[in-house]
Amino acid sequence: MVAAPCARRLARRSRSALVAALTVLLLQTLLVWNFTSLDAGEEQRGGAAGREKRDHGGDQRVHPQRRGPAAPYGKAMIEPPSPYTSLDTCDGYFSHRPKEKMRTDSNNENSVPKDFENIDNSNFAPRTQRQKRQPELVKKPLSKQKEHLRKKLEEEKMKKNLLLGKNSNEVVQFSDHLVKNSSSSNSNNNLKAIHRSSRHHHVKKKGNSSPELTYDQPPKCEVTGKEAISAMSRSKTKQCRQEIAEVYCQHKHGKLMPEKVTRFCKLEGKANNNVQWDEDSVEYMPANPVRIAFVLVVHGRASRQLQRMFKAIYHKDHFYYIHVDKRSNYLHRQVLQFASQYPNVRVTSWRMATIWGGASLLTTYLQAMRDLMEMNDWPWDFFINLSAADYPIRTNDQLVAFLSRYRDMNFLKSHGRDNARFIRKQGLDRLFLECDTHMWRLGDRRIPEGIAVDGGSDWFLLNRKFVEYVTFSNDDLVTKMKRFYSYTLLPAESFFHTVLENSPYCDTMVDNNLRITNWNRKLGCKCQYKHIVDWCGCSPNDFKPADFHRFQQTARPTFFARKFEAVVNQEIIGQLDYYLYGNYPSGTPGLRSYWENVYDEPDGVHTLSDVALTMYHAFSRLGLRRAEASFHAAGDNSCRYYPMGHPVSVHLYFLADRFQGFLIRHHATNLAVSKLETLETWVMPKKVFKVASPPSDFGRLQFSEIGTEWDAKERLFRNFGGLLGPTDEPVGMQKWGKGPNVTVTVIWVDPVNVIAATYDILIESSAEFTHYKPPLNLPLRPGVWTIKILHHWVQVAETKFLVTPLTFSNQQPIKQEEAMKYHSGPPKNAYMEQSFQGLNPVLNIPINAAHVDQAKRNAGLVGARLDAWVDSLVGSVWSAVDICSTGPTACPVMQGCAQTAWSSLSPDPKSELGPVKPDGRLR
Repeated sequence: MVAAPCARRLARRSRSALVAALTVLLLQTLLVWNFTSLDAGEEQRGGAAGREKRDHGGDQRVHPQRRGPAAPYGKAMIEPPSPYTSLDTCDGYFSHRPKEKMRTDSNNENSVPKDFENIDNSNFAPRTQRQKRQPELVKKPLSKQKEHLRKKLEEEKMKKNLLLGKNSNEVVQFSDHLVKNSSSSNSNNNLKAIHRSSRHHHVKKKGNSSPELTYDQPPKCEVTGKEAISAMSRSKTKQCRQEIAEVYCQHKHGKLMPEKVTRFCKLEGKANNNVQWDEDSVEYMPANPVRIAFVLVVHGRASRQLQRMFKAIYHKDHFYYIHVDKRSNYLHRQVLQFASQYPNVRVTSWRMATIWGGASLLTTYLQAMRDLMEMNDWPWDFFINLSAADYPIRTNDQLVAFLSRYRDMNFLKSHGRDNARFIRKQGLDRLFLECDTHMWRLGDRRIPEGIAVDGGSDWFLLNRKFVEYVTFSNDDLVTKMKRFYSYTLLPAESFFHTVLENSPYCDTMVDNNLRITNWNRKLGCKCQYKHIVDWCGCSPNDFKPADFHRFQQTARPTFFARKFEAVVNQEIIGQLDYYLYGNYPSGTPGLRSYWENVYDEPDGVHTLSDVALTMYHAFSRLGLRRAEASFHAAGDNSCRYYPMGHPVSVHLYFLADRFQGFLIRHHATNLAVSKLETLETWVMPKKVFKVASPPSDFGRLQFSEIGTEWDAKERLFRNFGGLLGPTDEPVGMQKWGKGPNVTVTVIWVDPVNVIAATYDILIESSAEFTHYKPPLNLPLRPGVWTIKILHHWVQVAETKFLVTPLTFSNQQPIKQEEAMKYHSGPPKNAYMEQSFQGLNPVLNIPINAAHVDQAKRNAGLVGARLDAWVDSLVGSVWSAVDICSTGPTACPVMQGCAQTAWSSLSPDPKSELGPVKPDGRLR
């Protein structure tokens, strides 16, 4: 009877509310349309343009919507509403929810890349650099944002004097003559000689407004192109803006791109060479086998995976030239260490910061080719490029036998589509420039006349004759193509194809790069590189054990496969390794373990975030408390320690493809002898996902996790362990089993029971994963948060996650005013523009005044009291599993790290590199 008046009031309100809502919706639509038209480029092709904006980074950032839920079961006899029905309830509560149903992923795999009709690469409009939300800042209304952007664009157009600068990532720009370079000690100087000379610039600031841009050398034209203006508005440095304007003006004046190129191929169309694969060809090894130059272009920190791959491809008769990304100093140190053991392994004396799709990758290959051609003591016959994510699927002997049979051929994989379509989808008809480690799109351009443009995969095998031609030829084709592809997106996917197909060597082209790649269009094409390139690109997925049968196919010759990542799945690498070289002896340690470094002392603590540094220190103290609790005897201080300094190293630890936690190597003073010892602590996250008890009849939810760096392609968080601080933006992920369509409600509750966000998700029957990043105001209140998942307003599961307080700010001990800023939560507890406090009594989540007062006191803690608070929180969600000593120790019962099965110093024979065997191999 109580519900009837409420229902009548709802009915009366609904009519007027509907009219008001439609009016607001119309105004918002017109406003958004006007704002969007301002941002649009010169052309709109439809398709995925909207999807690009919604799905940036693999998650959906949406605006709050208002919906009132019915009371939970047992509170009133009202059926819970549909997630897509807007109701005004008697209690006045409104729920935040996504505008549209959550995006879900599936396992539809395709073994070869397809054309992506749903991907639109329309113009990127001017936009400002995305900034993290600050809690003290209030978002501007949309109309003000629109007006601000319009004024900014008008100012940019009116400014004839734009600040312009030099490329921060030094990329070789090809002229008619490439400078000579080799692996000699002068190579760094030679590389610098072919970079553009830098210029000096000045920036004047007026108050809080945007900096007034001045220059020493004004641009040679008025920059009016929308894409160029957009690129300059988004670029981070004045040097990059300078180069964008210079390139734009050269192109505008017709001085940048070649209009016509000479074709030297005598064939009509493309060569059609058919090569055969014979599994037993290794039995017929030629008298003069080819020798291969393996060029490894690597980055990141997966040194053990790289060493395992190197071990699998090594033979004393071949040559290995390794380029390590300029930003990967840890990996560079590891590579230098193992390369010094073998005379046929060298590391480039120059390093570049290559990016996905960047012109710098082509520069790297061309420079490596020049170096190899000038190494007179390396008589190689074939050039093969590999990364650390590759792995052989045939032996070296089989590869040599095959290439010896086709020693005059060049192996590249073509796109397999008509050229006009390929050019459009690849963006070859657009002008790009790499600077600020980003590929900026600057406008349209024409494909040169006289040649056939081709392209496909950027993994290839090229013979020495063609490499020499590409490196040293000054003919019209090579010279102009080097210039054309200096301003091209993904140039390595087209340059060698186009030059070969139009060169005197065109009859040597084989449409096969001898590789198999794990393409999965649905998962690999989520515009995941938009932060580094003005285009939507695709990337292959990692292989899993279920894919092993694909390596044994013999329909075409294949010798390598990609991609592999040991942090995603190491079992498949083990399967391949055993298939090629047989099992390791019984009892070999470490075969199912994998370690990957995330921090090394020579990198410096400035490379760590304050969150990571805070957590690593807490993990170290957690380990010392475990040592005292497990090893300490009454009256004996030999196993008691005091922490000293920053961590020495940090590793991720995996066992049987499951994340097992962090390994923290750290210094500590033994209190019994007052001497410094180096220890390693293994910390593991506690189970934080719980299903409702007693079991609910809702059984689709398998797992729920919170983290950052969600990888929608591999469906995992790259921030292993989920280390979160007050200024991070967490993503909620759920994994689902098969079942009927259901709607669930997700509720985010902060440490003092303030409901920060709530939204509904429609889970389709085929859905496997859902993920969503609620637009929470920062900073987040430190402490243990709870994610509650409800079905029909009955809780079915919950997940806990820690937002740790910071003990460091800019890698220095945090000061009290900084602690108050970061640890007090958002102003007025407003995580979003609307409040959800009306839900607290409905969901029986009371706000305890004592807990709120304690949180306020904790916000001002510094020093030892702050450490104690952090340790209590970390200890509630992490546990110290074990601790060991890396060297001599006064604790008599502590084991040495090399004698454990888990330490980063324990044996790892599968990745360790030893002496060359009598057969010339390492494996």
